[in-house]
Amino acid sequence: MTIPNGDAAAGRDGDFGLLSPVSASPRVAALTGDRAVLAAILRVEAGWAAVLEEASLAPAGSAALVAEAADVGRYDIASIAVRAQGGANPVIPLLADLRKQVTALDTAGIGAGRAVHTSLTSQDVLDSALMLLAAGTVGELLTDVKRTTAALAALAERHQQTLCVGRSLTQHSLPFSFGLKAAQWFHGLAAAARRLEALELPVQTGGAAGTLAAGTVLTEGSALAPLDLADRLAARLGLAAAPAPWHTNRLAVTALGDALAAVTDAAGKIAADVLFLSRPEVAELAEPRAAGRGGSSAMPQKQNPVLSVLVRSAALQAPALAAQLHLAAANFNDERADGAWHSEWPALRSLLRLGLGAAGQLRELAEGLQVFPSAMRRNLDLSGPLLLSEAVTAAVGPLLGADGPRRLQDVVDQTLQAPAAEQPSTYRKLLRAAVPAELLSDERLEELLDPANYLGQAAEISRRILAAWPDFAAALPPHIEPNQATEENGAHRG
Repeated sequence: MTIPNGDAAAGRDGDFGLLSPVSASPRVAALTGDRAVLAAILRVEAGWAAVLEEASLAPAGSAALVAEAADVGRYDIASIAVRAQGGANPVIPLLADLRKQVTALDTAGIGAGRAVHTSLTSQDVLDSALMLLAAGTVGELLTDVKRTTAALAALAERHQQTLCVGRSLTQHSLPFSFGLKAAQWFHGLAAAARRLEALELPVQTGGAAGTLAAGTVLTEGSALAPLDLADRLAARLGLAAAPAPWHTNRLAVTALGDALAAVTDAAGKIAADVLFLSRPEVAELAEPRAAGRGGSSAMPQKQNPVLSVLVRSAALQAPALAAQLHLAAANFNDERADGAWHSEWPALRSLLRLGLGAAGQLRELAEGLQVFPSAMRRNLDLSGPLLLSEAVTAAVGPLLGADGPRRLQDVVDQTLQAPAAEQPSTYRKLLRAAVPAELLSDERLEELLDPANYLGQAAEISRRILAAWPDFAAALPPHIEPNQATEENGAHRG
């Protein structure tokens, strides 16, 4: 078998995401693919050259030459990937190529090569580059999340009085509102996104062993110290300044991984609910339709909820990837790790890819989610007045004396002996027989058995949730009209 080399082979035989459809998109590839990684590395090297020249620690004019040489299109990514095996990271072969490019461009012989990588180590560059990669990806991810939360906030407000059934351990529990369900979806996603948004992504400049020894030599006679240069690089790259090198203190990486996993956790919760509620026998929700989406290879009638399936697939993968980052962090031995650092890269990039991919799928799901209040009411009525047994016991038990709660529990127990379809009418009949009319009028009994009267603080809880995250509940852009297939609200109360 002949194995082709070079970027052409990578384009033809590379990884396009066939086995990861949740993240198989041009946007995800552009922000997290090998080209993006290489571009980030080159941006760090060009930024460092600019810092050195600005501090008069590199020849005048060298930064411009390094910046010109740092065009990712000049480099054979596939070749660099293969050659990375020789040094166990991609920075080493890239530096060899970058220095050749700079030398070729330095026709005036100013010695611009002295600005390339001086006093840095490979980990400085790759750690900083991965933080850059993360910054761009997280920015896009949060844009999608905020559109999603805006759509969820609109659902919460629109369906504040839409009755549905709450479910506990798979069973009907109490009357609920779909508005509160949407508000809780919003709550989980907004809280996770705020945590991700608050992260600081630091620059890395520690030198060969984290002591900045080479930087100290470099800055002898300069008014600037090595950490001053590090701060200037951070500002130039848009990263956070670090108080010290963090070669083996990996909180920056694990915190990023945890925050990404938290976002996919919240997204996965929404997806799991939609998957259940869109089953034909439940039919309370449906995903937005789109040409060519949701079909089956064997069953023409099927309309699969693929947006939720893809989001859930990301949520099921992310925790293990975050755990891998922690496993690596706990094994960063010595002052530079032998393998633990290397195991971070694919895990972190996979988390970024999954998070961004899932955020895009979830945004489309939330903005187009179809809601069917009549089906919600139908399912609520399956349990009928039994759902109000808690309310009945609280209101009627004291009227029956000390053994009131026991007598009412007997009513429930007897009701549950009847066939499921007959339980609502059986409960109502047995309850009426157990409670004399002089203690409880028919009118008061009907009030107790109206699920709309037993929503507790659902509306207030929803209001407080949305008020707690105002920037995530912002009004939708004018062109977005979520829930276009939602039924009218007139029949919500059944």
